[in-house]
This record gives sequence, C-alpha cells and structure tokens, in this order.
Amino acid sequence: MAFHHDYWQKRLDELRRATHVPGASLAVLMDGKIHEVASGLLHRGTGVAATTDSVFQLGSISKVYTATLVMQLVDAGRLALDASIKDVLPEFPVSGSEKSTIRQLLSHTSGLTSDFVVDTGRGDDCLARYIEISKELRLDSPPGAITSYSSFAYNVLGRIIEVLMGQMWDNALREQLLTSLGLEHAVTLPEEVLRFRAAMGHLGEESQDPDPAPSWNLLPRSYGPSGSALCATAADLVYFAQMHLDDGRAQDGTHILTAEAVAAMRHFESEAPDKWTSGNVGWGLGWMLYDWDGISVFGHDGATIGQKAYLRVVPEAGMAIALLTNGGSSDELYSLLYRELFEKLAGVSMPNVAFGPSPHPPTVNIAPFVGTYMRQGNIMTITERKGTLHLAYEGAASFEMDLLPVSETVFAWAGAGQDWIPVVFTQLPDGSAYCYMGMRATPKVV
Repeated sequence: MAFHHDYWQKRLDELRRATHVPGASLAVLMDGKIHEVASGLLHRGTGVAATTDSVFQLGSISKVYTATLVMQLVDAGRLALDASIKDVLPEFPVSGSEKSTIRQLLSHTSGLTSDFVVDTGRGDDCLARYIEISKELRLDSPPGAITSYSSFAYNVLGRIIEVLMGQMWDNALREQLLTSLGLEHAVTLPEEVLRFRAAMGHLGEESQDPDPAPSWNLLPRSYGPSGSALCATAADLVYFAQMHLDDGRAQDGTHILTAEAVAAMRHFESEAPDKWTSGNVGWGLGWMLYDWDGISVFGHDGATIGQKAYLRVVPEAGMAIALLTNGGSSDELYSLLYRELFEKLAGVSMPNVAFGPSPHPPTVNIAPFVGTYMRQGNIMTITERKGTLHLAYEGAASFEMDLLPVSETVFAWAGAGQDWIPVVFTQLPDGSAYCYMGMRATPKVV
C-alpha cells in the first residue's frame, strides 16, 4: 500500500484529538522516501500550529546518537569496545568501576547507577566537572551482572567522546554526525532551538487537554549525551534511522559508520528484565531491540517535561517511523498509530504489550521481596500488608502503592490514569537482590 498523505493526515488528526495530545509530528520512511505529517498545536497557550518543520525534544533517543559517535571512534581504531572506562578516563572516580567497559556502558550493563542529575553550568567544562563530582557515587551492581537502564553511563560516554575527539559533545555531535547527515533542524542548545518553530511540553490529568508545562527544559547541559539537549524534526530522526538502515551511509553516500559498526549496534548484547515499559526484549549498543512475532525491530523512546518521542525501525520492510509529541496520552497515540501504520503499509503486526495483573493471580511467596532498596537519589521501602506487597518510594517524587502479582517475580501497580506499571524482582547467584521500576534496577540493602 502506498502512503496516502490525506488519509494519514486525517488519522493523525483523529487519534491525536482522541488521546488529548496537543501537537504531533510524524515521519515515515518507506520505499526509500520520507513522508511527513503534522497535527495540532506546539503550544496551547499561544496557539502556534505544529508543522513538519517544527522541532521537538528527543529525550533519551539522544543516547543512540551518542552511541553512534562512540562507534565512529571504534571504526577509526581510537577506541576498543572492551576497553575499560579507566583506560580512557584514568581520573574516573566511581569506586568499583575499574572493570566497567565501553561495551557495558552502551548496553546498560556497566553497574553504574541509573540517574545522576547535577547542574555543572553551561561552560565548555560542564561534562568534565560532572565526571569529577561523580566521585560520591558507587556501583549499583558488579559490571556485567545485570541490565539496568543508565543515563549516567551515557553521560560518561559523552565525556569519553570529548576526550578522544578533542571537542565538546555538542560540537562533536554537530560536526561528526548532524552536519554529515544534512540535518539542519537538529540542534542541542536553547538559543539554537529559537531559530525554529519549537514544541512546548504540556502536563495534565489523563483524558483531559493538558496545559503548557511551567518550564521548557530543566535538565542541565551536562545531561546532553543521555537526553537533555537534542531537538529535531520527525524527518531528521528518520533520516538518522535511514543511515542505520543503509549500512552507515548518508543520503549523499558519505560513510558515517562502517557496515560492521551498524551491525554491532543491533547485535543482542543484554536481555531486558522489564519487557513491558518500552516493549523491548533486550539491548544492543545503544538501540532497544524488539521481537515482533519473529520480526526483528530496533528503535528507542525518549521523554522530557511533557514531551515524548518514539522511533521504530523494521529492517525487513525497509521502514522507519518517528513520532514526536508534546503531552497528553502520547503512549496511547503511539500504540494506535504505529499499529495501524505498520499493518497497512508493511503488513507487519506490532504486538500488544498490554500489561496488568492476572485475572487469576498466582500464589506468591512475597517474603523474599520485603526490604529496603536504595540507589542514587531513590529509596524504595517494600513491606507486607495483609498478604500484599506495599511499596513506598522516595525520590524526585514520593508515593506509595500496593503491588499485585503477575508472576512469581513480576508485580503491577496502577499508575496515573490507571495504566499498570511493572515492578520486577531479580536475584543474582550470590543472593544479591534487585527491584526494577522504569527499567532501572535498585539494589536491596536491608
């Protein structure tokens, strides 16, 4: 089936309104051509319309751009995937990280903690200062022992890029990747974003039209390599994906990566214990890896304050889809729209990864899960109340919830809008226990 612009404009309009998403931009790569559609508003307060040349925040999709820069260094022979962090950054101060490797940083298996947000300013030394301040941290797990989503690891990779390329991460990204791909709307600094129509995030209750967020972006510049900075159009994101589909070649034939590096990034490196939050079964080097009933898919998601971005690539169909949004029930919009797009345009069925407690809950021995779990900036206290696990969370926000069993080690709690959120318990052979929430593992300390 060909891409009929009017039909998909109508469907995006309908689904966006139904899910209370203020504005959305969609780009679809099929048959070697990129098709673009936009709908709604960039800002409900100003009434500025969303257009296909509008830029949105990509959030954690930035991690794949950082991973691509790392693989350029590998291609050039300037970095080895199995080198340790300290081989490149001898000053790296996190105790116990001597055996953490570049490969493990890329695949979220390094043992480094998940989130470490600290504002080290806007200066050219912001990442260097960020690394220096990280001396207060410790490993959450032994290197290579578990998979735990880590933005901190990607900020470390950003500093490694700076040291080996001799320029700031922002500049390396622009000169080594964005300019080579011809992505004129892809930028990292707020003053650069102001050159374009830019989306504002929106926040609010489910099933209601949300209001503009109080701030456009509160994350510091030092968080750029993992997701605080990069803004782009949906087409920019698809052009990036197309390069990965075309064995590392840009549209003009320029080699951004070798075919071997492209393949390495999509090679299965680690299993995802939480297969529901983003639907991925595992990790490559930067990419989330999906199994759609035997069809291999790669991609990534990103979220900032009231904005979410989604990228899925199906090599078998030569197809990539990017959706950028600025609030509302964007996960629902993504699910409905992508399922229809892939089915009608490529005959590919996207699995339903709906998650929730079993209608016939299993009998589970919950005693081993009771305790205190702690990592940087987060404390989870899990107790037993009348035969049910109860979790009290302290972090950027504080809340409490009951956990309902899905299986012997997987539980569910009702999040905002009654979406069920997975909580997964795992244990290493040495008895070390972890609790996963939001793909992040928190070690049990008591």
